[in-house]
Amino acid sequence: MEPSVMVYLMTGFLDSGKTQFLKFTLQQDYFQIDGKTLLILCEEGEEEYNPMEMLRYGVVMETVEDQDGLTEEYLEEMNRKHEPDRVVIEYNGMWKVSDFEAMKLPEGWGIEQKLTTVDASTFQMYLTNLKPLFVEMVRGAELVLFNRCMDLKPLPGYRRSVKVVSPQAEVIFEDENGEIENIFEDDVPYDLKAPVIKIAREDYGIWYVDMMENPDRYRGKTVEFTAKVLKPRAFPSKVFLPGRMAMTCCADDTTFLGYVCRSAYAPKLKPGQWVTVRAKVRYANVSVYRGEGPVLEAETITPAEPIDELVYFN
Repeated sequence: MEPSVMVYLMTGFLDSGKTQFLKFTLQQDYFQIDGKTLLILCEEGEEEYNPMEMLRYGVVMETVEDQDGLTEEYLEEMNRKHEPDRVVIEYNGMWKVSDFEAMKLPEGWGIEQKLTTVDASTFQMYLTNLKPLFVEMVRGAELVLFNRCMDLKPLPGYRRSVKVVSPQAEVIFEDENGEIENIFEDDVPYDLKAPVIKIAREDYGIWYVDMMENPDRYRGKTVEFTAKVLKPRAFPSKVFLPGRMAMTCCADDTTFLGYVCRSAYAPKLKPGQWVTVRAKVRYANVSVYRGEGPVLEAETITPAEPIDELVYFN
């Protein structure tokens, strides 16, 4: 059943621009509703809201001082007190997002959108110290907004890192003048026009994300790469998953990244062996992707030397 009260969950570390983003959004015509919006604030940043100004847009505000105060009972109380038509939660960057996502929301409430803001100038520092918190913020997010982007060089790496955790997320970069565009065009280190697009071992992560994001670049093309064989139990005998272990810049654990590959030779492959795959790329709806994704039709599969290093994205 569709929720009648849409909940917007705003995440990000302290001073990442959450309040600025919400103040702007709450005042836009496209975000106006006839009823009441309840804004729950879970941390105090440098930027503050003007309660009277917020009331003009139908927004009432409540503050939660510490995480112990944000309980299922508290949300029920807020629901009774305000009877909101919409809820926006500015979440505390030091609290695990999974704690909130595990809560039973009041009847009729449902998370509609999860949005994350990132201060690009302090991003690397937060990642070094608080990686698991960031992963939870971006996992399942619809929008990840990097603001204060002064140095463009690391941005492609940041973007790929988010995309591996959350493929569906729209990733936007802004500097002091607004959105930065066209910084990722043709941002691949291999020849897309070659008869066989050969993916070097160090470019695997870039290729993996780009194939997912830009189907038109790869549909009908032939690619060649080296990967490890994985044979999930649910896969038919002539289908396997060639891939590599990856460490994103925003995860503590590693993830196996591979695409579905069909081959008559697949039954002879052993899980864990290394192969070089040359395959034609098509796109189809496959359950493991929960939608459309790349399907590789293998032309040749040959034994290969193992690659020890992990895939990185920046």
